[in-house]
Amino acid sequence: MGSSGGAEKSGKGLRSSINRRTLLIGAAAGGGLALAWGLWPRDYAQTADATESETAFGAFLKIDRNGQVIVMVPQAELGQGIFTLFAQLVADELGADWRTVAVQPAPPGPLYANPTLLRQWFSGPVTEQFGDLSDRAIAEYARRYNLVLTGGATSVANFRDALREAGATARVLLCMAAADRWGVGWESCDIVAGIVSDGTNKARIGALAEEAAAFTPPEPLPFRPEGREDALIGTEAPRLDVPAKIDGSANYAADIRLPDMIYASIRQGPVNAVALESINEAAARAVPGMIDIVREAGWVAVTGRTWWAANQALSRLDPVFRLDGPELDDAAIDTALEAAFESGQGGRYFRRGDLEPVFAGAQVVSAVYDVAPALHLALEPMAATARVRPEGVELWMPTQAPTLARDAVAKALSVSARDVTIYPLFAGGSFGLKMEVDAGVQAALIARAANAPVQLMWSRAEDIIRDYPRPPARARMVAKLGPTGLIEGWSAKVAAPAALAQQWRRIAHGRTRAQARADTANKADALAVSGMDLPYAIPNFAVDHFPADLALAAGRWRGNADSYGCFFSESFIDELAVVSQVEPLSFRMQLLGNNPRLAQCLTAVTALGDWQGGVPGSGQGIACHSMAGGHIAVLVEAGLSQGRVAVKKICAVADCGKLINPGIARQQIEGGLIFGLAMALGGAPTYAGSLPAGLQLGDYALPRMADVGEVSVEFIDSSATQSGLGEIGVPAVAPALASALATVTGRRYRRLPVMGEDG
Repeated sequence: MGSSGGAEKSGKGLRSSINRRTLLIGAAAGGGLALAWGLWPRDYAQTADATESETAFGAFLKIDRNGQVIVMVPQAELGQGIFTLFAQLVADELGADWRTVAVQPAPPGPLYANPTLLRQWFSGPVTEQFGDLSDRAIAEYARRYNLVLTGGATSVANFRDALREAGATARVLLCMAAADRWGVGWESCDIVAGIVSDGTNKARIGALAEEAAAFTPPEPLPFRPEGREDALIGTEAPRLDVPAKIDGSANYAADIRLPDMIYASIRQGPVNAVALESINEAAARAVPGMIDIVREAGWVAVTGRTWWAANQALSRLDPVFRLDGPELDDAAIDTALEAAFESGQGGRYFRRGDLEPVFAGAQVVSAVYDVAPALHLALEPMAATARVRPEGVELWMPTQAPTLARDAVAKALSVSARDVTIYPLFAGGSFGLKMEVDAGVQAALIARAANAPVQLMWSRAEDIIRDYPRPPARARMVAKLGPTGLIEGWSAKVAAPAALAQQWRRIAHGRTRAQARADTANKADALAVSGMDLPYAIPNFAVDHFPADLALAAGRWRGNADSYGCFFSESFIDELAVVSQVEPLSFRMQLLGNNPRLAQCLTAVTALGDWQGGVPGSGQGIACHSMAGGHIAVLVEAGLSQGRVAVKKICAVADCGKLINPGIARQQIEGGLIFGLAMALGGAPTYAGSLPAGLQLGDYALPRMADVGEVSVEFIDSSATQSGLGEIGVPAVAPALASALATVTGRRYRRLPVMGEDG
């Protein structure tokens, strides 16, 4: 993945009122985004890179002479099946034979940018600056700077229309070429299983591709009708990435081998270390196979003939680091969260009605909830392979932000971004962590110092210590119940760091961990309370964020703030149902009159899971959540066995629109459920001396197969456009589990992980 591809040409539109001005947007994201308006708006013309035997049909599709259909995919394959989903969207409109469809990672380019994810990140601040033009401003910013990003379950939402258009355009052009050969009207032709036919004549698409590129498609472009019997959309087409993963031909970071390559292990110190102070060089050099030591401002690495030799030498190096401020421990986290409420820096992001008269002199129900930091704990630690030569820099790495990684490497090596090429790899798990650019920058610096290709792999301990976890959070919840048990007023005050704002400052602005924390320490952020805009018909409610200043860098995590926001809201809903003496399902349903899709998920999941009403001893709990246009309800049945949580079953019913591939959709929801269960049971470090207590996966009480029980996932038939699937399975599991355990033990679980509270 090298420098930007495609050409740009000036367009016409807004003129002098914003011409040649630089406006700062995204202040709540930390420092702002400089948006140069000199020649805005522009039209971007871009085609896929094609070999001599291939014909490109726009930016997303190529067809070779043998009829192979190649779909360009600008999104990282993290296990979410995006290669297959993108290919299905194109192949369905084209009429391709699925057996001939392949995918290729796309290089940088304006049409491969992901403004939908940027809208999640910055829509609030940008709307304040640009009003009705905010969507357009974000899209222009993303394309102008080739912001190729994967995350937030936005891939399909962002590229669906462009992929369908690519398939439809190619189909029409191929039909035009065939019709020209046969002397018939192109409207009489169609493509089925890769064959163009007018009912009499036939030709393979590969034989027509070069001719087809010379034609011009009509406007408007004709799309295939949805719901056809022969439609590829809606089928469980086999995943394109699975065969290579089964036979071992798929390349992950640890699989890369280059001539004369050496290996590196790195140490960056405790979570809030900022500088390397001393090392024991003599001890490290005594290790057989050790090559050299590379020191940078905030880290030290050792190279070796093998990774084991490098890591052993690194251990003997015994580096000592200087910390940024006092040591981090659990008590400091608790103090910082409490201090946030008293800081006066809070911001109100969701509101309806007027709470003040409702709460004045009223008897209220209140509760305080806590969630611990949540590590990523992907099976694959952070890794990258780099080769630095006079003709350019090459990196092989799994990344959710390849252009930002490229730019960061270029800045670190003082070279042009055009001289940096990134080859994106499959990720062995990410959950948001591989949005970070650290490993690529480090590998490039080590390779330059070593004058040899270098493969850098963080150790498991390093991956845990220097993780960017989903931050800890605390919620003060208050509600006023009316005489009939309905909620008349609801207040949620949440203390947490602004994790996504920190991350943007790091990956887009090159700020260090400490600098990004300082930039965002006193700035409230709507993204820190995402998912807490209630689906329930409560006349008066408000949600406030209070930014917490922690010596712990935070970042993107599967579900982000929705993961703890749903725990706060749904756990409190359950407690209010108990106070009202109303069965939990009925309590929710009477508040969901304006949300029929979520209500249907709730009723369906209680039927699927044989809901017993949440009575004492049932071991059952329910929760629901809406995010990014999708809806889900979860039922958990669980109990305690020998001091451990034993989950008997997890049932989920989701309405995520018309599914492109139901099999992949089910995989994503199932994965999200297990990930949410891991957050509820473990995955949380305890800190002392600025270090987590556990440095191995086995230290984090992650659920095992025997702990999970039966998992059932069903979908509501829907004609709505498919929403994101990668995150929606996560949030509702923890509150459903906490409520289930409450029916067994008779106590409320207001802290995650739940067994951390229970001891």
